[in-house]
Amino acid sequence: MDNYLYREEVLDHGFVELVDIMPYEIPYGAESRDIVIVNAARTSYLGESKGTELDKRLLRYLYKNKHFTPFEMVELKFRVKAPVLVWWQWTRHRTWNYNLQSGRYTEYPDEFYIPDGWRLQDSVNKQGSTEETTDTLMLYDPPYHQGYEISITKFYKNMVESCYELYQDLVDRGVAKEQARLFLPGFAMYHTGIAKTDARNLLGFISLRTDEHAQWEIRQYAKAIEKIFAEVLPWTYEVYKEING
Repeated sequence: MDNYLYREEVLDHGFVELVDIMPYEIPYGAESRDIVIVNAARTSYLGESKGTELDKRLLRYLYKNKHFTPFEMVELKFRVKAPVLVWWQWTRHRTWNYNLQSGRYTEYPDEFYIPDGWRLQDSVNKQGSTEETTDTLMLYDPPYHQGYEISITKFYKNMVESCYELYQDLVDRGVAKEQARLFLPGFAMYHTGIAKTDARNLLGFISLRTDEHAQWEIRQYAKAIEKIFAEVLPWTYEVYKEING
């Protein structure tokens, strides 16, 4: 039996899995888990559900007027497999709780993120890239200054494969995994981890990381999470899209 509720494949070896949610079951015989948010708001005056139409109206009022505390009453836990260059940005969101795999305990599999194309640097945005891609790199032979082209992807694959062979050889020879991993190409490596947050902060993550200014790779993970969010909290997602477009 699968040990997740929802799963989305991301990039070439990655995924996002929803492994747990609070509440796990839809409570009170309601139509959606969103009722937990509504009832949390009504706790202020010891109220409870008033039916789907009025409950959804209150939910819309809460979000529109930035009364976000009730949205923190739903928590979502994900298992994520992503390359380090994605985790590097993801962990900037300090409203999440994380627990990542350790290369001290486990050997890394022979899996690296290989882009479909190599984006060009944006000439205006110093931290961003353009949609234009290339796979050609011009090298020059210093003695004769003769130029020749190589494939960036081929060059990259040779590099990561060589690094992994060195890593595996050292591990096989008894070198500690915690040091042997120094031979691995860090930003290309896939790491698997657990990441947990609440609905309020998850919507903030989705808003920021699906934006066109976010790095392309993390946008793919944010879009995968957005799909899952729409399934488990449909009322909240409907309001989010209505207000944010």
